[in-house]
Amino acid sequence: MDMKLEVVVVPVTDVDRAKDFYAALGWRLDADVATGEDFRVVQMTPPGSPASVIFGTSVTSQTPGSAQGLHLIVDDIDAAHDELKQRGADPGDVFHDVGGVFHHAGTDARVPGPDPRRSSYGSFLSFNDPDGNGWVLQEITTRLPGRLDPATTAFASASDLASALRRAAAAHGGHEARTGEEDRDWPDWYARYMVSEQAGTELPT
Repeated sequence: MDMKLEVVVVPVTDVDRAKDFYAALGWRLDADVATGEDFRVVQMTPPGSPASVIFGTSVTSQTPGSAQGLHLIVDDIDAAHDELKQRGADPGDVFHDVGGVFHHAGTDARVPGPDPRRSSYGSFLSFNDPDGNGWVLQEITTRLPGRLDPATTAFASASDLASALRRAAAAHGGHEARTGEEDRDWPDWYARYMVSEQAGTELPT
């Protein structure tokens, strides 16, 4: 049975303030439903995300601001920093962790700047919403093998698809250079490459 993460509940004090904040970041408003003064549900979705957040009145017993370590994935951490700053999120500086694997809780183990090797999964930045709920952006450019369902190939946005096509085109150029001839079946080769890349299986050569 598939179990897909659909919604994360974010505890907030002022629903309208939170709604305005996330809308300013470019998040899509999916629903804003109230059945009375004591119950309201707002659902919003980050650009390109298959999962959404919900906040509102009487939707959680969590203390406002207690949600920490909520992760958003981007493919360019510097561009994400600039966009968040322009949209009023006041992000911290880009950092990598002293251990080089994930990031420690808090700020003590943060090393300024992106991962020196610019390794996928290695660079981060953080920001808080008005209640202090903590978000972390992580730069992922290439997924580790096995991190995606091999039976499913999907792209969260047009830019993700375009990036995959560019990588396939570059790899296909190498393929044609090795064979010494034009590949008239290049769409099939692209498709195999993109499916294999997402699934973390062996790439065509």
